[in-house]
Amino acid sequence: MPRRRDPAAPRVVHRTARVALRVTPGQRRRCFGLLRCAGDVWACVLEVNAWRRRRDDAPLVGYQQLCRELAASGPGTFAELDTTGARSVLRRFSDAWFAAAKRRSVGDLLARFPRRRRGLVPVRWYHGTFTLDGRRVRIPTAKGTAPFWVRLAREVPYPVEQVRSVTLLCEGGRLFLDVTAEVPVAVYPPGEQPDPGRVAGVDLGIIHPYAVAGPDGEALLVSGRAIRAEHRMHLADTKARRRAVARRAPKPGQRGSRRWRQYRRRARLVEGRHRRRVRQAQHDAAATVISWAVRQRVGVLHVGDPRGVLDLPAGRRHNLRLRQWQIGRLLQILTDKATLAGITVRQVDERGTSSTCPACRRRVPKPRGRTLSCPHCAFSGHRDLVAAASIATRVPGGGSTTPTAVVLPEVVTHRRAGRHLPGAGRSRRDPRRPPQAARGSVGPRRPAPPPGGESLAQQARIHNTHRKPGER
Repeated sequence: MPRRRDPAAPRVVHRTARVALRVTPGQRRRCFGLLRCAGDVWACVLEVNAWRRRRDDAPLVGYQQLCRELAASGPGTFAELDTTGARSVLRRFSDAWFAAAKRRSVGDLLARFPRRRRGLVPVRWYHGTFTLDGRRVRIPTAKGTAPFWVRLAREVPYPVEQVRSVTLLCEGGRLFLDVTAEVPVAVYPPGEQPDPGRVAGVDLGIIHPYAVAGPDGEALLVSGRAIRAEHRMHLADTKARRRAVARRAPKPGQRGSRRWRQYRRRARLVEGRHRRRVRQAQHDAAATVISWAVRQRVGVLHVGDPRGVLDLPAGRRHNLRLRQWQIGRLLQILTDKATLAGITVRQVDERGTSSTCPACRRRVPKPRGRTLSCPHCAFSGHRDLVAAASIATRVPGGGSTTPTAVVLPEVVTHRRAGRHLPGAGRSRRDPRRPPQAARGSVGPRRPAPPPGGESLAQQARIHNTHRKPGER
């Protein structure tokens, strides 16, 4: 029977922090050996189910069934990978299979069952199987093998007694450890806790990842231009690298050279660094929104869900921008941080909020900039904040909005996301950006004309090419 939660106990949520590993060459080989062994477990499950499918037998997808097959294989089958780590791979496979089956049961025929082999599969160990001592972690291995201690690049941001699991994984050629902990929900003094009656609307975007309109005319704009510039600079740098090494690329079936392997390794490192930079900027933007909501005592956030635009074919360039937007990740990060702060997040339909005048409720043509101007009633306002104010009046599941309930913002707070990105500050110029001289310069600006109106520009020479008859 499931355990009943004590009503007097504080609410807890699970949070995960990714910490890099500092390992020696020998430790690195052992870590990748564990990940490859986990990939072997995944491949074995796929192979067994392929045999059963050819015999028209039911596939082995239940966690208990897979664990019985693992126990029947005997100890030492997967080198240094212990039973707990192997069972975590079986749990991952089972969850993926049932998630695909659930999506297909509701009519999503694009959902695919897990049938692709993986070279490296993350391995998870739960509480009680590993040892965390400051910056050192003992990773459990199979019986009879040497103890395996690794060092973390930084301290774990959670107390040791709150840590519930660790996951070893590889991203961009680097080794990381995902540390999951049970963190209690924030507790506020009386009179300062979030009020469920105060609702704020959140509009998601590319230029502004979060535009928030509060109940008292307060608003928050988080600029994401630095994140957009990071995507553009990374794309241009990737294209330039590919053009530079196009001649050295091996032919299909040809073994690559050492220089080619070095290039591929460098490309993986650059790609991983780009993903980490963008992820950190997204977390900073969400933390800014939640901090602002806590100060405003907002208890409910109505977030417009724009994921429907991902199904519209808009061309190669715009489709890339939509994929780089990462709507699902923005929603997940905001929801996790709001839950930890005791704020409820509800997703509502945001259709028409950026193209409808909140004053006369008429359709407004899409503006070229960020200012929405209504040609019918002469209303003017920031497009994203108008959308956020309209989203605040929406209810989950649909429903009409009340024009009189739209509270337009009067005081706007501007914040910037991604200050750690290269080129975002004045002291750090992005090395991927071409120098100023290469892009061309307009030269020194001319001084302003004097009050009399006379221009300081040189007099233009007028060449009269029209001669009178008889003139030389």
